[in-house]
Amino acid sequence: MIGRDAELRLARDLLAGAAAGNGTALLIHGPAGVGKTALLRAATAEAAERGFTVLHMAGVETERWFPFAALNLLLQPMIREIDRLPAAHRTVLRAAFGADDTEPDVYRVGLAVLELLADAATRRPVLVVADDIQWIDPSTRDAMLFVARRAHGHALLVLGASRPDGSGRIGSGYTPELSLAPLDRTAAAELLDAQAPALQPQLRALILDRAAGNPLALIELPKAVQDAPASTDDLPLTQRLETAFAARTDSTSPSSRALLLALAAEPNAALHRLLEAAGQVTGSIVTVDALQEAADAGLITITDGRPEFRHPLMRSAIYNRARVTHRLAVHRALAAILADQPDRRLFHQAAATIGPDEELADRLEQFADASLARGKVAAAVPALQQAASLVRDQRRRTSVLVRAAELSGQLSHRGRTRALLAGADPAVMGPVERARLLLVSDNAAFEPDEPQRRIHDMLTAASGAAAAGARDVADNLLWRAASRCFFQDGDAATRAELAAVADRWAAGPDDPLLLAVRAYAEPYRYGVPVLGQLDRLDLDRLDGRAVHYLGSGTMGFGDFTHSSRLLARAATNWRAQGRLGLLARSLAGAWPRYYLGQLDQARSDAAEGVALAEETGEAIVLLGVRSVSALVAVTRGDVPTAEEMVRKLRADPLLTGMPFASSITLQAEGLLALLGGRVEEAYDLLARLFDPADPHYHSVSRWLVAPDLADAALAAGTVEPARELLAELPALARSLPTEMMTTAYAYTSAVLAPDDEGEERYASALAMLPSSVQLVRARLHLNHGRWLRRRRRQLDARAPLRTARDEFDRLGARPWAELARDQLRATGESSGRRHENLSDQLSAQEMQIATLAAEGLTNREIGQRLFISHRTVGAHLYRIYPRLGVSGRRQLAAALGGAQSSY
Repeated sequence: MIGRDAELRLARDLLAGAAAGNGTALLIHGPAGVGKTALLRAATAEAAERGFTVLHMAGVETERWFPFAALNLLLQPMIREIDRLPAAHRTVLRAAFGADDTEPDVYRVGLAVLELLADAATRRPVLVVADDIQWIDPSTRDAMLFVARRAHGHALLVLGASRPDGSGRIGSGYTPELSLAPLDRTAAAELLDAQAPALQPQLRALILDRAAGNPLALIELPKAVQDAPASTDDLPLTQRLETAFAARTDSTSPSSRALLLALAAEPNAALHRLLEAAGQVTGSIVTVDALQEAADAGLITITDGRPEFRHPLMRSAIYNRARVTHRLAVHRALAAILADQPDRRLFHQAAATIGPDEELADRLEQFADASLARGKVAAAVPALQQAASLVRDQRRRTSVLVRAAELSGQLSHRGRTRALLAGADPAVMGPVERARLLLVSDNAAFEPDEPQRRIHDMLTAASGAAAAGARDVADNLLWRAASRCFFQDGDAATRAELAAVADRWAAGPDDPLLLAVRAYAEPYRYGVPVLGQLDRLDLDRLDGRAVHYLGSGTMGFGDFTHSSRLLARAATNWRAQGRLGLLARSLAGAWPRYYLGQLDQARSDAAEGVALAEETGEAIVLLGVRSVSALVAVTRGDVPTAEEMVRKLRADPLLTGMPFASSITLQAEGLLALLGGRVEEAYDLLARLFDPADPHYHSVSRWLVAPDLADAALAAGTVEPARELLAELPALARSLPTEMMTTAYAYTSAVLAPDDEGEERYASALAMLPSSVQLVRARLHLNHGRWLRRRRRQLDARAPLRTARDEFDRLGARPWAELARDQLRATGESSGRRHENLSDQLSAQEMQIATLAAEGLTNREIGQRLFISHRTVGAHLYRIYPRLGVSGRRQLAAALGGAQSSY
C-alpha cells in the first residue's frame, strides 16, 4: 500500500496488542474508494501470518431487510464452536439464525457472540473484520457494537470500516476511530505511476486532479478516462467511478451482464440460483462461462466458489446502470427462484414493483404482523417501510410509517425512526395516529425547548387517543408528558392539567400510572396519599414497567427508600430480559441511593448507567446518571472524576433544557467549591438553585440542595440570606413529609439556627431526621460538633465528631471524614489514620463483580447479569483477590462485610 505507512503501523500495533490479550476495536471511516477495504485486507493478511483466527463480514444493502443476516455469515466458520457454548447462549444464537420462531434480544445475541469469540480467543487470537458497516443489517450491527465495546481484556480485535452516514451510531462502540484521508499529492502520483506508467503528461495531470487523492480513482480512472463521456467531468467522484465501472461491462456478453445484475441484486445467493435467474432474464441458459468472463474483466473475484464484486461501487454501478426493465426482470426472476425463502421472495417482489400495489402492501403488512408475533421486530420495520411506499391512500401510508417508526424506536434506531417520521403527514392523522406520532417523535428526537406547550400537546393527544379506545398509546404518552413535567419542571398550570388528565381515565386509585403521574405532577398535593396507596400495593403482581413508574415517581418527590427499592426491582426485571435501554433508565436509582448514603452502590449503578446510556443512545438518561456520578465522586473525594463529569455535562446541548439534571450538575459544582475551601463561590453557586429566574432552578428538587446551601452559608457568613431562601421550606415539609423534605427541614433548622438556640435545634433535628439518610445524618453530627466547639465545649464536641468521622469512614466520604478529623484534633483528641474503604481499592465494576461473587454466583452468571464475558469476570476477580487480602471467592463475603447486591 502506498501512502498508508502510519495506518499500517496502527493496524500492526493493534494486532500485537490483541495477541497479547489487550483487545480493542477500531473503526476506519471515510468516503468510497479512499482505501478502507484495502487497509482491512492488509490487516487480514498480517493477522493470518500471526496465526489469528480471522472472521469477515461485509454489508450489503439488500441484506438490511434480514435481522442477523451478516452475523450468520460471519460466524459460519465457527458453527461447531457454538455447540460448545452453555445452553442459554446456544439457544440465543440459533434463534438469531432462524432455528425457531422468535427473534432474541440483540444484546443477548451480542453477549453470546462475545462469549463465543472470547472462548475462541483463548486458543488463538481472533480478528473480526466488518466492511461497509453502513449496510450491515441493524441487528448484526448492534450486536457487534456490543462486542466491540467489550473487546478489551481478550485476545480479540474488531476492525470495522464504514462510509460516514451522519447518524453517529455506527461508530459508537469503536474506540479509537481512524478517519482515512485521501492520499497526499506525492503518494497519489506514486500510486498512479505504478498503475499506469505510460500516461501522457497532460492525461496524467488530469487524472491526478480528478482523483483528488482517492486511491480507487487513481487505479480505475486511467482504464476508462479516454473513453468516458465529457459529461462525467462534472459528476462527483463516486459517480464518475461508478460510470467507469459500469462502462467496463459494455464489452461483456448479455449473459455475463445478466449474471452481474443478478449478483448485484442478491449478492449472497448460491451460484446456481444466480445462473438460473440470469437465464430467465436473457431467455437462454447461462453457464459458468459468464462468471469467468466477468472475472476476466476484473469486475468480480471468486472466493470459496462464491462470486464477489471487487468493490461495492461496482455492485451499485452495475445495478444503477442497468435498464429499469432489466432490474425489474431480475427481481421477478429472483422472487420465483427463492420461493423456498419467503422473506427474500417478498423483498424481490417489492423491488420488482413500480407504483402503488395495494395487494403487495397488504402482504408486506401481514409479513410484519407475523414477524412481530414471533418477536422479530427488526424484520417488521423494513417490511412496513416498503408497504408504505406501495399504498395510494395518504392516511394509510402515514399510519404504516408511524407504526414502522414505533418499532424502529423500540430498537433504539433513532436516525431511522426520524427518517420514517419525516414521511408521515400529520394533516391526515386521526387522534390515535397523532398520539402515536408524538410518542415516537418525542422518544426519537427529544426537543427540550417550549416544555409547557409540548406537554400540553402531549396531554391533548393522549386524551384523544384515550377517547378513541387506544389506552396503551394514551398511557404511554401520559407517562412521557409526566416525565417531561418533572424533569423540565412544568409550571403550576401545566402540572394541574397533567393531574386532571390522569384523573379522568385512571383505572382506579391503585393504578401505578396514576400514582406515578400524581407524584410527578403535584407532589405537595398528592405526596401523602400516593405514599399511603403505595404501601397497600401488591408489587408482586406488577410488571417491570409499572414498578419503574412507581420508582421514578417516588424518586421525583424525594422518597429515597421506596424509589431505590422499586427502581432496583425494575432493573432486575430489565436485566433478565436484556433490555439495556430500560435498564439504564432504572439505574437512575443511583440518585436516591446517594442521599441514603449508599455511596458504593450509587457509584456502581451510576457508572453502569453511564456506560449503558451511551451504548443505547439514551441521551436524557445519560444526563441524569452522569450528574449522579459527579455527586458521588465529589463526596468520595475523587475530584478529577467529578470535574470530568461536570465538563461532559456542560458540553451537552440538552442540559440547559433539563432543570433536573442541570440542578444536580450545579450542586456538584457547589460541593466542589465548598470542599475545596472556596466557600463564597460555593454559596453563590448553590443559591442560584433557589432563584426561579435561574435556568438551574427546579421547584421540587431544589430542596435536595438545602443541606449543602446551609453548610456553605455557615462557612461564608451568609446565614441570614440563606434563611430567606429557605423561608417556605417548613410549610412545604409539612405538606410533603418525604425523606427529602424532612431532611432538608431538619438539617437547615439546626445548622442555620442562632447559636443560642443550637442545643434544642440539634437535638430536635437528630430526632426528626430519618434514620435512612446516613450521609446527611453524619454531616449533622459534624455540624453539631462544630457548634459545640464554637460554644467552647471541647469535650462535649468529641462524641458527635467521633460519630461523624466513623460514619464518613464507613460510607467512604473522604473529604467529610477529614473535616471531622480536623475538628477532633482541634478539641485535643488525636485521630488515627483513616482505614481505606473498599471502594478506594476497587473500581465501580469490580465492586459489582466482587459483591456478586460473594453471593455465590458463578463467573458465567455474573457475566450474564453485567453483560460482560465470563472471562472478563475471571480476570477482574484475579486482580480483586490480592487487593482485598483474600485467596478466593469463599473469603469475599467476609472481606466485603456482607455487602448486599441488587444487580
